[in-house]
Amino acid sequence: MIALSMLAAALVGVIGLQAESASATAAVTCVADAETGCIGGTLQNTAGPVEGVTITVTNEDDEFEESTTTAANGTWAVAIPGRARYTVELDESTLPSTAALADSAENPVEQLAVVGASSTVDFNLVLDATPSTGGSSSTTTGTVTPTRLLQQFALGIRYGLILALAAVGLSLIYGTTGMSSFSHGEQVTLGALLTFVFSIQLHWPIVLSVLAAVILSAASGWLQDVGIWQPLRRRRVGLVQLMIVSIGLSLALQYAFQFRFGGSTLQVLPSIAKSWSIGPIRLSIPSYIAMGCATIVLVGVALFLQRTRTGRATRAISDNPALAAASGIDVDKIIRLVWILATGLAGLGGALLALAFNGAAWDLGLQMLLLMFAAVTLGGLGTAYGALIGSLIIGVVVEMSTLWLPSSLKFAVALLILILVLLIRPQGILGRAERVG
Repeated sequence: MIALSMLAAALVGVIGLQAESASATAAVTCVADAETGCIGGTLQNTAGPVEGVTITVTNEDDEFEESTTTAANGTWAVAIPGRARYTVELDESTLPSTAALADSAENPVEQLAVVGASSTVDFNLVLDATPSTGGSSSTTTGTVTPTRLLQQFALGIRYGLILALAAVGLSLIYGTTGMSSFSHGEQVTLGALLTFVFSIQLHWPIVLSVLAAVILSAASGWLQDVGIWQPLRRRRVGLVQLMIVSIGLSLALQYAFQFRFGGSTLQVLPSIAKSWSIGPIRLSIPSYIAMGCATIVLVGVALFLQRTRTGRATRAISDNPALAAASGIDVDKIIRLVWILATGLAGLGGALLALAFNGAAWDLGLQMLLLMFAAVTLGGLGTAYGALIGSLIIGVVVEMSTLWLPSSLKFAVALLILILVLLIRPQGILGRAERVG
């Protein structure tokens, strides 16, 4: 409850900052309704928003074509008449001299959009080269500058903090039950999609939408333990069988999400978010909100584990379940609480990720699952603090790898880290080589 109260206070305070910043710069907006949908985004590089760039959205089947130009804050949006796959193309001839498409950027982009929802398209822009003293110019879109390093580092911290929310829960589940939950990624997806439902479909304020998504995600953890995991534990089902059940649950939830919400990316904010610069670092205001809330909640979880009786009991079960039970701790009760806490944290991670990227999709958690396992393994299996450290490292490394590698390969970097950790230090940074008991 303390963490939720701090989360609500942080959301209200930072959203007040967003309201003040919104009036500073005119924005292009598009509000989806029952008859129309929206395709939009924010065009910017590390130097800031890119204004006056022409973007065209077409659909040959419906003979639809609409062009727009980016506003002073880089935002653009086009209203579309129906569900279809649209082609979104950026006119490179309208880019200013300080901006260029990255080598790995796609242009045009194919995007599935539906009525009643908003879809986001991001073009990967980088700083263009400065003309040399000899008068000639050359495009060095892959040049790594201090500004780009700081920007990618900030993006890595943002992603690492959000990833830590889900990874800490996954680590707690492993520590108390010994099970690797492959359905944990779908809890992230659930939080993001519930935020979309409450914010866009039910038109709730974003603060209430996030809180409702977290509460329902936590309730799903209680339901899972009551209906699936506790009965299987009582039947002494092995860990391999439990892992297979979690894989099946993951697949079932993925298909359910895709059937209900479709395969497109759904915008969770009613309009394109504004950005805010701190020195050379420029992030959207919802990104700052997400980072602040994630930090507050992670501190709250640490205080819960260290300062409360229930938290100490949780750590005791992670260390030695048999000894904890012999000392009078109700193991089943603590495990159920862990499931509630873990799924609530994962749901919060999904909600904040949807806010930071202004998008939710049926496979959002599936994309994060490898990163979660890599973070937990790097930090040390079963240790919540190790999951936090591992998540921050994974987030920074994955985001900064895009300075040298195509963005489509950044998740492969996490797999490489996972393999190296298992080869060099299988117990992880904070793990122990041998467990007692």
